[in-house]
Amino acid sequence: MKKIAVSSFKGGTAKTSTSLNIAASFAKFHKKKVLLIDFDAQANLTTGLGFDPDAQDSLAPVLQGTKTIDQVILKTGIKNLDLIPADTWLERVEVTGNLAANRYSHERLREVLGSLKYDAVIIDTPPSLCWLTESAMIAADYSLVCATPEFYSVKGLQRLGQFMENLGQRHPLRVIGVSMSFWNPRGKSNSAFLDLIDQTFPGKLLNTKVRRDIMVSEASIHGKPVFEVAPKSRAAEDYIALSKELLKLM
Repeated sequence: MKKIAVSSFKGGTAKTSTSLNIAASFAKFHKKKVLLIDFDAQANLTTGLGFDPDAQDSLAPVLQGTKTIDQVILKTGIKNLDLIPADTWLERVEVTGNLAANRYSHERLREVLGSLKYDAVIIDTPPSLCWLTESAMIAADYSLVCATPEFYSVKGLQRLGQFMENLGQRHPLRVIGVSMSFWNPRGKSNSAFLDLIDQTFPGKLLNTKVRRDIMVSEASIHGKPVFEVAPKSRAAEDYIALSKELLKLM
C-alpha cells in the first residue's frame, strides 16, 4: 500500500482537485483500490465528492481513539474509490482529548492507517505547515507537491521545501514530484517559474502539467471527478496522463 500526502504551502494551487482526480483516475482507469482522505478542516474534497461534511465523521474520532477507521470510511459513486471525509473538528484535534497530552501525537495517523488494505491512499492536506500536514507527511511514503505558475505559489515552495527537509531528518519522506496546475503553455514567465521549482526540488518537476480548465470547477459543483462530467476535456486528459506518470514513480 502506497500512501501519498498531497501538499502545498498556499491555497489556490489545485491541491484538492489534484488529490480527487488523481485518486479517481487510479481507481477508474488503472483498477486500483484507492482511499482518499480529506485531512483539511475546510472539507473541500468532501464536498467535491458530493458529501456533506457536517453529516459525516472525519478522522478526528479515530485519532482520538473513540472510533475505528473502518467506521468513518465512505463508499463513493466511483468503483474502487473510498473516502474518509473531513469536518471542522480536525482543525483543533491535536489540542483536544487524548492527543493533547501525547508527545508523539504526530505519529497517530501513521498508526491508524496501518491496518488498511488499499493499493493507494491519497491524503489531501491543509494549505499550511500545521499539525495535520506534518502528521500526513509522517504517515505517507511520498509527498506530491502542488504548484501554479505564480510568484507566491513558487515562493511558498521554498518554505515547504525547508519544512520537508527538517521533517525528513526525523522521518523518511520522498517527494514523488511537483505537479503544476493552471498551466498556460504560452505563459511569458514559464521558464523563470520552472527554474525556481527546479532549484527547490531538483529533478522533481513532473512532465505532465495540468492546463487551466473551467470544467474542473464545474465537476466539483456536481460532486464528481472531471472524467465523469467532461471526459474529453483538457483537464481530464491531463489528469489521466499525470496519474500514469505517478504510478510509474510509486
